[in-house]
Amino acid sequence: MPLIALTGGIASGKSTIAARLAEHGAVIVDADAIVRDVQAPGSPVLAAIAAEFGADVLRPDGALDRAELGRRVFGNPERLSRLNALVHPAVRAQSQRRFAAAFARDPAAVVVYDVPLLAEARAHDPWELVVVAHAPADVRAERLVRRRGMTREDALARIGSQVGDDERLRLADVVIDTSGTIEDTLRRTDELWERLSA
Repeated sequence: MPLIALTGGIASGKSTIAARLAEHGAVIVDADAIVRDVQAPGSPVLAAIAAEFGADVLRPDGALDRAELGRRVFGNPERLSRLNALVHPAVRAQSQRRFAAAFARDPAAVVVYDVPLLAEARAHDPWELVVVAHAPADVRAERLVRRRGMTREDALARIGSQVGDDERLRLADVVIDTSGTIEDTLRRTDELWERLSA
């Protein structure tokens, strides 16, 4: 019952790798989706965020105004740390439940935790393998400009707000270089799957 962590910086190709592993039969547990779930309207986490950062981080429909919350915590390490202290324990608990459910359904499953903030929040968990999707920062910035319409400055700021590549790569058991063609990335992912299946 392998439990794999898949991480990478923004625009690193992590989602492409996760989708390919899912095609092969891996069970993907998406950390970003869990974050959205634990911050849903009416949740204890959302109530705690509103209490900590002000009720105006909520939209009129009661949902989290992510852009407004981002403005309050982005570039402010102390506020970001307070937000993480509210969110990370709930995400950890929910992810553990999803891992357990996947293995209960199929004890031989390959479960992949798609987690952007592995280095920041889950580096020391007992992963069987840590896979890092990696492309140089300038390649990732160009992708953000081309695919998401960001300015180069905004793209570099987003990349700079995450843990550095060196720290992420230090955690890696496997590095999938995604700086080439998509076909290269898929071929490397297929090779990883063969190793996991062996």
